[in-house]
Amino acid sequence: MQDRFEQMRTFVAIAQTKRLGAAADRLGLVRSAVSRRLQEIEERLGVQLVTRNTRNLSLTDAGQEYYSRALAILEDVDAAEANLSKVGSDATGRLRISAPVSWSVMHLAPLAAEFSERFPGLELDINLNDRVVDVVEEGFDVALRISRLKDSTLVAREIAPIRHVVCASPAYFRRRGKPKRPDDLRIHRGLNYANVDDRLCWQFQDPGTQELFSVDVPVLARVNNGDALREMAMAGAGVAILPTFIVCHAVEAGHLQTVLTEFIRPPLHLYAIYPSRRHLSAKVRVFVDFLLEKYGDYPVWDRIAGLQPNLPSKSQPAKIVKKAKSR
Repeated sequence: MQDRFEQMRTFVAIAQTKRLGAAADRLGLVRSAVSRRLQEIEERLGVQLVTRNTRNLSLTDAGQEYYSRALAILEDVDAAEANLSKVGSDATGRLRISAPVSWSVMHLAPLAAEFSERFPGLELDINLNDRVVDVVEEGFDVALRISRLKDSTLVAREIAPIRHVVCASPAYFRRRGKPKRPDDLRIHRGLNYANVDDRLCWQFQDPGTQELFSVDVPVLARVNNGDALREMAMAGAGVAILPTFIVCHAVEAGHLQTVLTEFIRPPLHLYAIYPSRRHLSAKVRVFVDFLLEKYGDYPVWDRIAGLQPNLPSKSQPAKIVKKAKSR
């Protein structure tokens, strides 16, 4: 008979993924081994824990109770082991991270060597993807997301603000003139981020009333990647509104110039998101603490871009007067 803790871990994986194959992938086992463990648990307990259909599994009432109790027991075991050693030295194994592409290439990847030197017992497994992953079902330890976070059953830790700037090349501004107010953008050529509604893309905040408003900017092109938009703006194609983490080096080098900074909307935020647990694992804890140490309220990309963090923050919510589609 398999060790009961291993059986519990197997059943928790089955309950969270709803598929034997997905649970096997998470545990590093073959599907038949997971199926056998489930059968052994049900035979030992004398109850049916799951019902099967052609695609997914669902928990019976007994299965839901066993899942809740098994999850609590495993969390207590993990916490007991973590408390017996220092957090850093206990940070071992594989750390599965989901993170957005552009931010990670520019700001996460350069820190990998330093992080690995501090925590040599950790193996980084980084998946770069701009889609919103299911942290639990896909087996990630932590996901980094840039958003205005909605309610979730997951735990979220705010890492840093993500501010935007309106920018274009010096050559473009020489040809078309620099806008003094957001309404001036109506005569410019907009480079839009395709994954956001156009009116939400060109959204600003009145510095006096703190009200949000949108401007209709003629669209030259829509692109679903911020790096490509930066390159188009640098080439003089038009004006874009982009995160400072994408344009900071181009601004520093003089390839892009920023305008309308006093009208920039409240920032989004970079969050570290992980499954809701009473005790955070050591490997996730050291990773999140490392990011907080490196960034914070005035992250390096804002400093490089010369953007002062005197914009509305989460402690000063803006009054929304024109609704747009949510992100």
